[in-house]
Amino acid sequence: MSASGILKKYLPILEWLPNYKKANLGGDLSAGMTVGIMLIPQGMAYSMLAGLDPIHGLYAVTVPLLLYAVFGTSRQLAVGPVAMVSLLTAASIGALNPSSPQEYLLFTLTLAFLVGLIQFGMGLFRFGFVVNFLSHPVINGFTSAASIIIGLSQIKHLFRINLPSSEHIHEMVVNIFNGISEIHWITFGIGVIGIIIIKYGKKIHKSFPAPLVAVVVGILFVWGFDLTESGVKILGEVPSGLPSISSPSFDMSKWVLLLPVAFAISMVGFAESFAVAKTIQGKHKDYKLDANQELIGLGMANFGAAFFQGYPVTGGFSRTAVNDQAGAKTALASIISMVLIVLTLLFFTGLFFYLPNSILAAVVLVAVSGLIDFKTPKQLWKKDKVDFAMLMITFLVTGTLGIEIGIVSGMVLSLLVVIYRASNPHIATLAKVPGTNYFRNTSRFDNLEERDDVLMVRIDGPIYFANLHFIKKKLDKWVDAKKELRSVILNFESIPSVDSSGAHELEDWIKDWKSKGIQVYITGVRGPVRDILFKWQIIHEIGEDHLYADDATAVDFIDQKLDSEQVKKITPYIIQTSDKK
Repeated sequence: MSASGILKKYLPILEWLPNYKKANLGGDLSAGMTVGIMLIPQGMAYSMLAGLDPIHGLYAVTVPLLLYAVFGTSRQLAVGPVAMVSLLTAASIGALNPSSPQEYLLFTLTLAFLVGLIQFGMGLFRFGFVVNFLSHPVINGFTSAASIIIGLSQIKHLFRINLPSSEHIHEMVVNIFNGISEIHWITFGIGVIGIIIIKYGKKIHKSFPAPLVAVVVGILFVWGFDLTESGVKILGEVPSGLPSISSPSFDMSKWVLLLPVAFAISMVGFAESFAVAKTIQGKHKDYKLDANQELIGLGMANFGAAFFQGYPVTGGFSRTAVNDQAGAKTALASIISMVLIVLTLLFFTGLFFYLPNSILAAVVLVAVSGLIDFKTPKQLWKKDKVDFAMLMITFLVTGTLGIEIGIVSGMVLSLLVVIYRASNPHIATLAKVPGTNYFRNTSRFDNLEERDDVLMVRIDGPIYFANLHFIKKKLDKWVDAKKELRSVILNFESIPSVDSSGAHELEDWIKDWKSKGIQVYITGVRGPVRDILFKWQIIHEIGEDHLYADDATAVDFIDQKLDSEQVKKITPYIIQTSDKK
């Protein structure tokens, strides 16, 4: 690859910016303005959710947006604070009991740096595939439970009641029930108006800036009717100016404390981000997504957050959808959004003094309500009980034991299911369809021509150390059931690989069967697996004339419909290995 090709690979902006089309400017400008307006209330609301001053939510959508636009491969992904990551940030740092707001911010900056380091490192070393171990049911269960926790955490702002800090659904519900009598009705009314505007404002037009309108209405209500005198809690003074350069902590003891949640945020954030980016890219198809470069882009964005007073960021579902619907064609839309935020920081932060906290709670509540999925559990209950169980376990663990334990248990559960399925592959006995040369699974089809002297088995998966006991147990059961058994045919067409343990065990099986007078035949073996059979001399154990392209040929040889001379003619086309030309 040329030097320019390498630069374009790691700096995707060099791919689209020099070839920018004027026709895209209108859509990018419209989308950039729309998402920028959306980011102002969202950034502040999510920052409060993360336990930070609202201004840090705006800082998180300045430099991080620019860095993702330079390094990311998606043209429409809108990066910034999201509810899930905000709650994970609050839960993890709150558990460390920081002694002051300054220490809390230091922990947050350090968390953003670690998230950036993990994601950048994973992208650099091509580990994008790791996110595949977070299965969709696990993500769904975790997201739904976390969304409920996030929503319940905002009730204190919506009702203006004092609630103990918790991230356990049952505790939060009890606390809300106990404090419901203290509800502040004016605050609640303003919040409900905000929810209605944000929830139904999009029905006016898809580009209608509903969150910003809710913010303006809330500010006008509080300012016009002097509702602070009536007890409505407001945002108050919001610092103006651009973020100064900040520094995370490089104290290893702090890193050890934050690494588990940093890893969880890295995985969940990337999974959420790449899922929405892939969905949107499927609609355009004029560029390619690169999972590893996306990790690098998100990692750089989080470095930007760490060094410019932000907190962990990732791609958001709702913002990206709005960005796409508003006409974004390139990452210039994100740069325009950043410019709008910068202008707000420089000149307009004073306008948010009278913004009621209940409006920010409304922004979060509407956003997370769309993340609670009722459809998927119903489908899984009908179609896949194992995946349904994974979803519900993750949901219940997250809801009762907390966000961090929930995501870790979900990842472990995903991995355990992968291991279980790999170590318990599907194995079928085959028999002939009458009047044909086709062989089918005896447990799925009736009236097949089964024979007492022949056992034909198909193994659907690799043969390796983790599943040898399972496979052997099945084979022994079927071999023992056939009292007149003379031949075992192993159909290898669904076996992609055999490891050294599998090769040793396979050789032992063959020797054991031959000692009992049972001949072994292998059919449908793939080239790479055939190479392994030769390397471990398993072919010599069964004989080259016992290796066939299909089951019918093996049966014909057993029934002496094919003689040795006929077999020799086709053998070179079956046994040829990769080192033979």
